[in-house]
Amino acid sequence: MPKIAVIGTTTWGITLAIVLANKGLNVSLWARTEEEAIRLRERGPDSHRLPHVTFPPQLSVTSSPKKALSRAAAVILAVPSQTIRQNLKIIKEYLKESTLIVNAAKGLETSSNKRMSQVIAEEIPPGYRSNICILSGPNLFREILLGLPASTVLAAEDNTIAIKAQKLLTAPNFSIYTNNDIIGVEMGGALKNVIAIGAGMIDGLGYGDNAKAAFITRGLTEMAALSVALGSNPLTLSGLSGLGDLIATCASPLSRNHYVGVELSKGHNLKNILASMRDVAEGVSTTAAVWDMAQRLKLEMPITEKMYHILYNSADTRQTITALLGAKGRHELSGRRWRLFSFFKRRRRAKV
Repeated sequence: MPKIAVIGTTTWGITLAIVLANKGLNVSLWARTEEEAIRLRERGPDSHRLPHVTFPPQLSVTSSPKKALSRAAAVILAVPSQTIRQNLKIIKEYLKESTLIVNAAKGLETSSNKRMSQVIAEEIPPGYRSNICILSGPNLFREILLGLPASTVLAAEDNTIAIKAQKLLTAPNFSIYTNNDIIGVEMGGALKNVIAIGAGMIDGLGYGDNAKAAFITRGLTEMAALSVALGSNPLTLSGLSGLGDLIATCASPLSRNHYVGVELSKGHNLKNILASMRDVAEGVSTTAAVWDMAQRLKLEMPITEKMYHILYNSADTRQTITALLGAKGRHELSGRRWRLFSFFKRRRRAKV
């Protein structure tokens, strides 16, 4: 059976490793230190984060990047987005020209505002770049570990590569759809975390489902506006990596970003909230990157702007969210430098 290397012992990395090992693939999970590798081999996953979870026989843990990637058909990057570049510097010498490179992190690099596929492309040999794939969708890890049905999207510029990775990684109760819009799939996975923080605030403030539904819908339009400005097809944002992931992340108490929003609505300090969490809430750093992108593009993104001021300027959560929900309405697709009208006009003309 083919071998898969999973880089990162995050909950998502461990979940993917277990799912693929249960499928019968040989999976090598790479830990950053030998101490962590020994602990995982002897005790299994952290019982606080992943209770009642054990490693299948097909799954091995190693701290050696050479051993982890040796003869691997695919490598899955499941580390926080802010550490993707430094992890690639460690493992890239062990990549082969045929190795599929699958990114599972959902975020933007805050130092550059770059998408993960762009970061990966900068760190690997040019001849390997066609193998870059993006995995993104409504994938709450606890449900997947329970064997509940889940679907996701795998995007690659080369459709042959996308289908190859799809066949390799599809598992029982884990359906994978393909897409060639890498920008849209990546931005959907990153931007929904920003909106999820706000949805958590709305839940924490007790503003009800009507308010949250309106907030999520406006958030999706804002996500599409930025994605289109970067070159995406807005229809991608209506798929699993956009709307699907947005629904799951905004609605579920299992979402880390939703949790951050709820805790902020209670008046808790952001630094203390993040320190209390075992996993990274990607939406916090992503908000800073997206806000900066919007400023540079002169793009109107009111939700992102308000989230930024709450997270980084200590704006009052209740006052800010209340003002945002009571904002004066306009046409749903209008906004400064949004290209949604022109996109759909072009589509209509093409159809005629």
